[in-house]
Amino acid sequence: MNLEKVIFGAFVILACTLNFGFFLGEMDNPEHHHPLELGATLVVNLIAMTLKFGDRTHIGAVHLATSIVAVLQLLAASTFWVWATRVSGLPSEGEVMATVVSLSGGALLANLISVTLLIGETLRRAR
Repeated sequence: MNLEKVIFGAFVILACTLNFGFFLGEMDNPEHHHPLELGATLVVNLIAMTLKFGDRTHIGAVHLATSIVAVLQLLAASTFWVWATRVSGLPSEGEVMATVVSLSGGALLANLISVTLLIGETLRRAR
């Protein structure tokens, strides 16, 4: 067993599950989406992205691309949430929350693609 691949796989799956946990719930209800969960999702996605550097294969490039997309989406969601609630003074509900959750949904899709690639690569190596 390769410890590096175990850590890589764990962070890819953790990034996806944390993102799913944040995404789940009523889209415009701030009680269903905690800001610290979004922060944890962003941090784990950043770690997963750094673990993908160095893989010079084509599948490694696609893994990195999915991570970059997820991180950009989560950064946009976090920035928008902070800007809307702290700078503009808007309430953290309704349209603001729906926008944050929508952006995290895009990151979730990128994470799902990454997990699918990971599973496909694992199945291919097993044969």
